[in-house]
Amino acid sequence: MSIIHPKNLSNESKDLNSSSKLFEIYKNLNLTSLKCDTYFQTYEELFNEYVGKEITFVEVGVLHGGSLLMWREYFGPKARIIGIDLDPRAKELEQKGFEIFIGSQSDKNFWKKFYSTIGKIDVLLDDGGHVNDQQIITLSESIDNTNNNGTIVIEDVHTSYLKKFGNPSRVSFVNYSKYLIDVINSRFDGVESKNEFKKKIYSIQFFNSLVAFKINTKKSINSTIIKNSDTQRSNVADHRTNDYFPTISSFIDLKLPILKKLPVIKKIIRYFFYTHNIFVKLRYYLKLRKYFK
Repeated sequence: MSIIHPKNLSNESKDLNSSSKLFEIYKNLNLTSLKCDTYFQTYEELFNEYVGKEITFVEVGVLHGGSLLMWREYFGPKARIIGIDLDPRAKELEQKGFEIFIGSQSDKNFWKKFYSTIGKIDVLLDDGGHVNDQQIITLSESIDNTNNNGTIVIEDVHTSYLKKFGNPSRVSFVNYSKYLIDVINSRFDGVESKNEFKKKIYSIQFFNSLVAFKINTKKSINSTIIKNSDTQRSNVADHRTNDYFPTISSFIDLKLPILKKLPVIKKIIRYFFYTHNIFVKLRYYLKLRKYFK
């Protein structure tokens, strides 16, 4: 992918960023920063709620410091802006009023020391090395150290598909993010996961080359089915299997309706004719596989 100056962007990109305050700040920076042109709208969608507030913002991978200047102007004077980089020369940015930490984002011990020093954060943006272990460890070590209603954003996740980053791989960052979808869905009874992040990650959002994780322990609770009235009948017939075994379902409904009212019989019907039926699964597969192309 070629790197171009903001002045030379396509008309499509200019239209996308025409109303972006952050993009305007970026264009006028006097220090270098590399960003994708599609990120600015997403940044504002995710970070706008923190503008003007007392927050701790951490960016991994600060290069020459241009992005730190951008974030300081965007969030305002109340924000604490912290940068992390592998290059010791990044320490020079402390002269501009930033806190800079030098270390490897794939090192758990670095993160333990980092968070024991600065405390909990509100926002983390990972623009570091973009390698699987760096992204996964950065996210995993930061979840417990992020305040409620905080946000962790991992960017440039297109590297999960690129060979020079060791991908495609079962342990790519994108696959880890998909796994975490299963984790947060385990807050529903019957869906199992031993991962404690289900009590902390409230939501996951996927954007073009970005994945955002909203942290909120108060909202990350198990789901409970509720009913707002006891006046209506509860013995409603289950018609979900009718599409696959209409003759059998119709026969039971017409000739032996009592069977579907018995909990044990309902479970047996669902087990043999729907949930664990190989023909149903095969029919599902043949019907739905076109949607996965």
